[in-house]
Amino acid sequence: MAKSEGIPAPAVRRLSLYLRHLETTQARNHATVSSRELSRAVGVTDAQVRKDLAYFGQFGHPGIGYRVDELIARMRQILGADQVRRVILVGAGNLGRALMSYRGFRKKNFDLVAVFDNDATKIGLPTPELPGERIRSLDDLPRIVAEHDVRLAVIAVPAQAAQAVADQLAAAGVRGLLNFAPMILQTRPGITLSSVDLAVQLEQLAFQVNLGAEGAKISVDS
Repeated sequence: MAKSEGIPAPAVRRLSLYLRHLETTQARNHATVSSRELSRAVGVTDAQVRKDLAYFGQFGHPGIGYRVDELIARMRQILGADQVRRVILVGAGNLGRALMSYRGFRKKNFDLVAVFDNDATKIGLPTPELPGERIRSLDDLPRIVAEHDVRLAVIAVPAQAAQAVADQLAAAGVRGLLNFAPMILQTRPGITLSSVDLAVQLEQLAFQVNLGAEGAKISVDS
């Protein structure tokens, strides 16, 4: 991915949303797209789209807008999605199984190469989602990371185990962690962490719904 010093995190996150819309546009055989169309798809202003893209270079063409194929190629390059990225998954419970079955990884050039767990009753079991693979012990983690040059990992373990798993992954050489455990993880310098806490997201959504329904009351009481 391109260096992100000085680039706001929301702008980087929106790149993935722009890319998703562009890929849909490409599938419809549209050759060009305007900043207005991108803004409507993502829910920002035209000016915000142009500002976001300007962090990474010049892409537009006067009188044309953006060439879809060209912009997709550049965004994939910026996001590191133009090459296969090997990923490992720690946690073979219900969530882990669902993640194993997620076809979006492959479509976005993420290759899930191994699944780990510390439950002796699961270690060695086959993973139908990954033909030829079996659930591995965490003891195999350093070797697999080194053999496959893994830099990304998904954590789908119970909250009480998540910090220890994150530490093991970092020690093995993994540099990017996607955490689904419902807790805040502490990471060492050089490790990038992204967390997905479904309960927190629902709380935020419930607040917004409540605010819309009782906005006047909240405003008076606050």
